[in-house]
Amino acid sequence: MASKDSFGAKSTLEVDGKGYEMFRLDAVAGDGLDVASLPYSLKVLLENLLRTEDGENITADDIKALAGWDADADPDKEIQFTPARVIMQDFTGVPCIVDLATMREAMSDLGGDPEKINPLAPAEMVIDHSVIADVFGTPEAFERNVEIEYERNKERYQFLRWGQGAFSDFKVVPPGTGIVHQVNIEHLARVAFTREVDGETQVYPDTLVGTDSHTTMVNGIGVLGWGVGGIEAEAAMLGQPVSMLIPRVVGFKLSGALPEGSTATDLVLTITEMLREHGVVGKFVEFHGEGVSALPLANRATIGNMSPEFGSTAAIFPVDEETIKYLALTGRDEEQLHLVEAYAKEQGLWHDTTVEGYVEPRFSESLELDLADVVPSLAGPKRPQDRISLSDAAQTFDTAVQDYAEDASATTDVTLSDGTSFTLENGAVTIAAITSCTNTSNPSVMIGAALLAKNAVEKGLTRKPWVKTSLAPGSKVVSDYYERAGLTPYLDKLGFNLVGYGCTTCIGNSGPLIPEVSQAVQESDLAVVSVLSGNRNFEGRINPDVKMNYLASPPLVVAYALAGSMKVDLLNDPLGQDEDGNDVFMRDIWPSASDIEEVVASAIDTEMFTDEYASVFAGDERWKSLDTPEGKTFAWDEDSTYVRKPTYFDGMPAEPEPVTDVEGARILLKLGDSVTTDHISPAGAIKKDAPAGRYLAEQGVEQRDFNSYGSRRGNHEVMIRGTFANIRLRNQIAPGTEGGFTRDFTDGGEVTSVFEASEHYIEQGIPLVVLAGKEYGSGSSRDWAAKGTALLGVKVVIAESYERIHRSNLIGMGVLPLQFPAGKTAEDLGLKGEEVLSVSGITALNDGAIPSTVTVKVEPAPGSDESHGETSEFEATVRIDTPGEASYYRNGGILQFVLRNLLAQSA
Repeated sequence: MASKDSFGAKSTLEVDGKGYEMFRLDAVAGDGLDVASLPYSLKVLLENLLRTEDGENITADDIKALAGWDADADPDKEIQFTPARVIMQDFTGVPCIVDLATMREAMSDLGGDPEKINPLAPAEMVIDHSVIADVFGTPEAFERNVEIEYERNKERYQFLRWGQGAFSDFKVVPPGTGIVHQVNIEHLARVAFTREVDGETQVYPDTLVGTDSHTTMVNGIGVLGWGVGGIEAEAAMLGQPVSMLIPRVVGFKLSGALPEGSTATDLVLTITEMLREHGVVGKFVEFHGEGVSALPLANRATIGNMSPEFGSTAAIFPVDEETIKYLALTGRDEEQLHLVEAYAKEQGLWHDTTVEGYVEPRFSESLELDLADVVPSLAGPKRPQDRISLSDAAQTFDTAVQDYAEDASATTDVTLSDGTSFTLENGAVTIAAITSCTNTSNPSVMIGAALLAKNAVEKGLTRKPWVKTSLAPGSKVVSDYYERAGLTPYLDKLGFNLVGYGCTTCIGNSGPLIPEVSQAVQESDLAVVSVLSGNRNFEGRINPDVKMNYLASPPLVVAYALAGSMKVDLLNDPLGQDEDGNDVFMRDIWPSASDIEEVVASAIDTEMFTDEYASVFAGDERWKSLDTPEGKTFAWDEDSTYVRKPTYFDGMPAEPEPVTDVEGARILLKLGDSVTTDHISPAGAIKKDAPAGRYLAEQGVEQRDFNSYGSRRGNHEVMIRGTFANIRLRNQIAPGTEGGFTRDFTDGGEVTSVFEASEHYIEQGIPLVVLAGKEYGSGSSRDWAAKGTALLGVKVVIAESYERIHRSNLIGMGVLPLQFPAGKTAEDLGLKGEEVLSVSGITALNDGAIPSTVTVKVEPAPGSDESHGETSEFEATVRIDTPGEASYYRNGGILQFVLRNLLAQSA
């Protein structure tokens, strides 16, 4: 709560006869302070500092530094950002609530008040990551998948219902409702946030952090927020500001309009390619220009959603008339609409390039795109930024498949249980999934897919029999407008039956392939393909049988289900034949923009949103009938394999112990470039012969009930065994292996699982190091990528470069992120992975300093041919970037820091 107002910014805003307390941006004035030309995103941060100024954590100098932002300077000024709220999904949210429950016990053990552990900022969770597309292609698919979801996740859901009752200001959107980011933009987001403070109703910009990297979808409606690890989110819930450097802001100017045949998905894949190539990691991206006004809100949300794919912290659009229209369409009341518009205009946050006095924002860097240049596109086969023009897709596949198939021309004959026979080959589309909030929130592409399905059915086309098809909208509103437009039967006819309201295929919950297809793929080692309207297509993510994955718009997903192969050129080859034997091409069934707009206008209205969201937190009878534990502390079930009390606070003293240097460490993994959090964090199915599978079997769990790693994130015993276990991970210490393997130097260098090796190192008190290349930890904001790393005994990671969220999360778990000297790699420094490493200079942190570098001593491996070789050294850059991060590291992690602070307050 602010106790200072150095600039006299506190004022009153009158809207519809009601007064709101606000902090005026134009009050910050003086030499060198140009608030009017600040980017929209930095104005939002400036208001945040004005309102939370306390003279200690946030000072008048901090406010001046932001108001006088030098667009050309490299970030070096730390500020404390206090988000208005926190949003979570269940995979990342369950461990958050597990940790809060554990902190309550730890607080009690240390003699403090356990109820001090309580969200101080509103926290909302949407359960959307648990439903799996097990059943597909039938009218019963949705009901059956929800039944299976509850059977698998009963313990987790009971725990979350306990949390909803035990913690104040924590709400849960139950299963079967929608995807977190779509529910956020359609219902939860306020844009202008209000809260009672000292008897006054304050109004300020809606801001947030979320436990999912695609939290940035809400940037599309002018709300500043981004994804953080669960550990950072927990700290934010407990009132801790997010420590950050004032970022560089990249201005992205839009002009023109999308051409006929190009979709919002094609646009976002183009932007992703441009921004990833430009380099925006750690920066804000802000869209501006006359093209913004012509861009529908749903398209803006699609672009914002993909911010992690191009690496930026946020990708934001300012508030304008289109924002107000969208808020009205989605059922926000008149009072809120008037408040959003009045507040944005009063604060200079309103975007309208046509008004007199409009000030062009200044930016650190600039890019520009004419929307007319956007062409139909896909991205793949393994990264979202690898855009391919649809016209080149078949040709580029023929080249790419060489890296995935021993025999590019291999085929195998398959007969399904119903007697259907066909020949399966490399490039066969075995999954076609309309999935992910990225696109399912966008009516134009969703209606486009349904109209293409209608046109295909009327031409007599069907999906190929080897394709697993699925439809998983991000909210029930999509089903409503499909029904009203009469389009559902056509999607059903092609096998795109509703499978659930959740992320499904986009996060790896694709469920198994058609059994006979799966068997054929495995036996013949075919490089088959998934095509999905998602945002992630990393190796091993979508399905263990599928080696190549392509992102595409929903209409193209339907088209590829009809084509059945990536080898088909959709622009020139027929998709099939009509009843008269005539070839049918995609151009014959592709709906026009006017066709789509007509259906959107006639089939979607505000009542759909108000009806579907009227009781969004209530849940169905399954949710309401769950047995729910009671009490302010959770009664842990020792037999539970889903929710277990973690060990982070075991034996934790009230005061932190001094930081020590690292001596005699061994290297657990040596990894290459672009290792994502999907490679590190446990995700997807749990294999029977994997360490996690063996653990569950020892607990009496049948393989059919293993469920996914994501569903078991509340059990650290499962998660630690799945860390660094991705089937596509390549550890250079154990050449010739793929998956979670390493060499155990406590056992003569024998190849074993990463988990089993780490157990031996921990038993002998040997610290561990991970070596990596460029962009280490890119991808989702998976806190378990850092939690698992820490629990395996890793004390230091040395990489060529980091993605923002994972570096922050490592510090939050007490793991030191270091960077190789500029331009140097592990190979340049002669590191093979067998050496013994020691790191000195870390102890400078005990004196309150952040050392810019530390010394890494490299000794040859004991007992090796080189063991009598010379010891070498190199200086590694310390990637603790802010004093706040240094405090977290000194305390052994962010949660320990927060717990000790709250303990001191309750003393």
